Formats: sequence, structure tokens, C-alpha cells
Amino acid sequence: MSPIEIGLISVVAIVILIYLGMYIPVALGVVSFISIWLMRDNFTLAVNLLKIAIGDSVMEYTFATIPLFTFMGLIVSKAGLGADIYEVMNSGFRRVKGGIGMATVGANAVFAAVTGSSIASASVFAKVAVPQMIRFDYNKRFAVGVVAGSSVLGMIIPPSAMLIIYSFVAEQSVGAMFLAGIIPGLMLAVAYVGAIWFMGKFTPGFVGGRPSSDYEWMNWGEIASKTLPTVGLIAIVLGGIYTGWLTPVEAGAAGSFFGLLIAILKRRFSLRVFWHTLIETGHITAAILFLITAASIYSRMLGLAGLPNELADILAESQMSFLWIMVIYVCLMLFLGTLLDTASIILIVVPLFLPLIEPMGLSLIWFGIITVVGAEIGLLTPPLGISCFVIKATLDDDQISLKDVFLGALPFAGVMLIVLILLIRFPVLSLAIVN
Repeated sequence: MSPIEIGLISVVAIVILIYLGMYIPVALGVVSFISIWLMRDNFTLAVNLLKIAIGDSVMEYTFATIPLFTFMGLIVSKAGLGADIYEVMNSGFRRVKGGIGMATVGANAVFAAVTGSSIASASVFAKVAVPQMIRFDYNKRFAVGVVAGSSVLGMIIPPSAMLIIYSFVAEQSVGAMFLAGIIPGLMLAVAYVGAIWFMGKFTPGFVGGRPSSDYEWMNWGEIASKTLPTVGLIAIVLGGIYTGWLTPVEAGAAGSFFGLLIAILKRRFSLRVFWHTLIETGHITAAILFLITAASIYSRMLGLAGLPNELADILAESQMSFLWIMVIYVCLMLFLGTLLDTASIILIVVPLFLPLIEPMGLSLIWFGIITVVGAEIGLLTPPLGISCFVIKATLDDDQISLKDVFLGALPFAGVMLIVLILLIRFPVLSLAIVN
């Protein structure tokens, strides 16, 4: 077999193995290693490329952002900052039709600017917002759909783990990716609020709910006590990066320290919580770094096979326009989103398309935002919508089925698709702050 044929078979084999349940880094690493061995008929070369992949990826200094931002997200989640922000938002939106849903979106957007994790957002707001909405007679599908839809804001609003992963795969600045994620993230949050208003006005049966008149307006002292810790943390982390005072690594360290300080001052901290947070940080960091290492050898295998160049030649010969290339790319991400998680999609698809996008003079930072938003839609679609599974597991309510979660999230996946189209059509939305 030719290297191109081996490369094509390897990509298909990786997708099949992951779908069958093999651990993603193992599937990426093993198939890529064997493919290199077969293409060059040289076991030693395959081993050496594996060593280089490890040395060029996880041993870089900038990878320290991963454990630092992970620890910060976990510690502020345990400190209850998400619940505090939700209470403030809920106070402001309480008289609006679908107001609790809007409050959930707003609180998730703020929480995402601290944690950068859709999983953390889904688990926190499934416990806080869903029972509250059901208490006020909201449709259960709407309740879980709002939480599932807004939880993905953690993937695009910086600091985001997916933006960090993409920045390493595409060799782009982490700070620039964070800057580029601000406007798209806010756009998505505003679009969700608009969609909830629209559904409340034109499909009130799907939304349900009754006025939460027993809620009183919070006084300024309560609002300050619940929001200032989060606002201060955002200012330290993102403000430090955007002003150039802190590198992403230094910002992660500062955020972790102040997040720990907030947890102590709010008396939501103990040595047991601290130890569990460290262990969980280690598990998440190891999983992400293992993914990146496997993706590194995968991208080298694709390069040896010549698959990206072959794909570029095929598209060039077919004289496809930019529009059709993006249609193919988005459709591929949506398809893989029904099978794989966001990180896997980025690691599998981006190395294939980067050699095609770069010669076209397109911004790789813009392309990263398109990739992350497109892959995020997969978090809400069956059969492997991770946010939906997290919400179902967190609720542990037999009256709410996994089907209810997926159907509730469907309108929000549609809103994400509309926002994605706008971001593709108007690249300036992603690059306005960066340039």
C-alpha cells in the first residue's frame, strides 16, 4: 500500500476505534505509530518519532497553563462562585418570561471566564439552575436545555482549555487565541438570551414557567459580596494577559493563588478539599497532555503520508471556492461531533486542514475560533454529547431522561450553528481585538 492509502486507513481506523470505546490518546498514538512503521518499514524510526513528539509537545514551558488554569477552575467551582453569580443574575431577570433561563446563560458566561470548562459549568448549574426552574414550573426539557447550551460557553470564552489545545496544535499564541474568543463568546451568550426571549414569546409551551415574585431585589451590598470575587479574579487573569503584564502561565499561577485565597476567605475550603482538587487537577492535566502527545505523533504521521497535501491538491483541482471548503469542514466537524469529544475533533481534523488553510492566506487564529465553535456543537448532539451526559448524571432524576436533555439542547445547538455561520462570513468578529 502507498503512504496515502495507509494514511487514509489510519484516520478511519482511529475514528472507528474511538467510537468502539478505545481511549482516545491510545487510539491516536497506537494507530499513528503502526502507520509510520508500515509506511517506512522502520520500527526504529517510528520509536524515534514518538520520542520527538513527546519532547516537542508536553515538555514545553507553555504547557504549564493547563494544570494552572485547571486548578483555578476547580477551586473556584468548589468555592461556590457559580452559585453566587447565578443568584445575582436571577435577581435581575426574575420578572422576565424565561428569565431564570436568561439568568443561567448570564451566570454561565461569567463563570466561563473563570473556569474555562464546560464540564464544570454543566455540573454546577445542573445542581443550581435546573431545580430552580422546575420549582417555578418551567418545562423540564427547556430547563436542562438551557444548562446544556450555556455550559459550552466555557469552551470559547477565555480562558478555555480547547483554545489552549488548538493553540499548541496550530502553533499559535495562547494570548491571541484568548483575545479572539471574547467577541464570539459574548455573541453566543447574547444569541442564547435572544433565543430564550423568542421562545418565551412564540413557543411559551416549550418554555413554561411562572413569575418568580417571591424573589426580592438584592441590595448593592449583597450584589457586591457575590460578584466582586469573580470580577476581581477575571480582572487579574484576563486583564493581566491582555495588558501584557502577565504571560498566560503567570496569569494561571496568579489566578490559582487568588482563587485559593477566595475559597479560604469564603470559608469553603479545607485540607480535604484542597487535596481532592490537586488530585483532580492531576488527572485532568495528565489526560490533556496525553492527548496532545498522541496528537503530535498523529500529525507527524499525516505529514509522512502526505495526506494534507493530497487533500489540498484534490480541493485545488476541483476549484472549490472558500465557501464550499468551509461547508465541507463544518459538516465534517458536525458529523464527528456526534461521535467524538471536542478535543478529539480538534486533534484529528485540524492537522488535516491546516496545510490547506494557511496557503489561502486565512488567519489561523480565526480558523481556531471556527474550529472550537463548530466542535462545541457536538457537545449538545447525540449520541456523545458530553455536556448532556454530565447534566443527566449530575441531576440523577428519573423524571428527566437523557432524551429530554438532548431535545432541550437541540434549539441551542441550532443557535450555535447560526453564530458559527456569522463568524465564518465575518472573520473580523474574531480578529477585531487581536489586530
